[in-house]
Amino acid sequence: MTGTLVDETQPPASAPRARAEESFRRITEKLTRELGAEICALLRDPTVIEIMLNPDHTLWVEHLGHPMRQFGHMSPSQSESLMSTVASTLNTKITAENPILECELPLDGSRFEALIPPIVSGPTFTIRKKAITVFTLQNYVEQKIMSEGQAAVIGAAVQHRQNILVVGGTGSGKTTLTNAIIRHMVDVSPQDRLAIIEDTGELQCTAKNAVTMRSVEYVDMTRLLKATMRLRPDRIIVGEVRDGAALALLKAWNTGHPGGVATVHANSAPAGLIRMEQLVAEATQAPMKTLIAEAVNIIVMIEKAGGGRRVREVVQVVDHDGHKYVTHPINNPTEVNHAH
Repeated sequence: MTGTLVDETQPPASAPRARAEESFRRITEKLTRELGAEICALLRDPTVIEIMLNPDHTLWVEHLGHPMRQFGHMSPSQSESLMSTVASTLNTKITAENPILECELPLDGSRFEALIPPIVSGPTFTIRKKAITVFTLQNYVEQKIMSEGQAAVIGAAVQHRQNILVVGGTGSGKTTLTNAIIRHMVDVSPQDRLAIIEDTGELQCTAKNAVTMRSVEYVDMTRLLKATMRLRPDRIIVGEVRDGAALALLKAWNTGHPGGVATVHANSAPAGLIRMEQLVAEATQAPMKTLIAEAVNIIVMIEKAGGGRRVREVVQVVDHDGHKYVTHPINNPTEVNHAH
């Protein structure tokens, strides 16, 4: 009788996967215990934007449309244990010699930034929630973050394939607003293929035809933008423009790929254009003001205001006259020159 011998001393092929699943389960249980029931509940709340621990051990939370509020305390031993557990998932440690931990929370992919002494007086972290619910432009109107006219202008810009730059300071809500704009893109142009580039997984997209790329230490955003050109995108979206990748993005927007959106840190619409100049200068010393004026059609400026957020202005970029950018604020779609 012939047959195949089976080495019963070898684990089945599914054993590594089972071990990985068991390891993830244990880490999840440990993180859930260390975060505590209240923080875990906030992580599941679709209105929560950020959860913060200050060096004085106080916990704070920010809900969309509301000011930050204190909600509890976390002991140094509990917070340090939490940080160590998160660090262990990355095969690293957070120590006095390596006191900053930047990563994604294994539980849900939220952005996790942690610091320990000596650079702070006590353990500190910020959890920037990964969006559970994607708000619509109409939600922004209902919550009085933007006006009906502003929503109509943004909607028309999306429909007419104009490039939108969302600007604002840290924590102003640029990403959440960008998610709403992406959702509108999907609603009005469901057939479009979207290419999304970011360095942290915060943008949300329900498009059936989409490619999301993440920059990493050895593959930067400029390289991803160049690769994007061969992926046949209809619209190009960048989570946040931080460096010389701005030049590659502007060229892409200006050469057959209109209708995109990107964010940049700036405190006004004009400052957003100046910031783009500064970023482009990291890639080339050649003047690119005309390219910026041609590629950026609409600037949406969002800011923190009165404990919440508001869209302060929507501005159309008309031209660069050789001395300055020619722009004008717009409050309804009839004011927009779609030929630009």
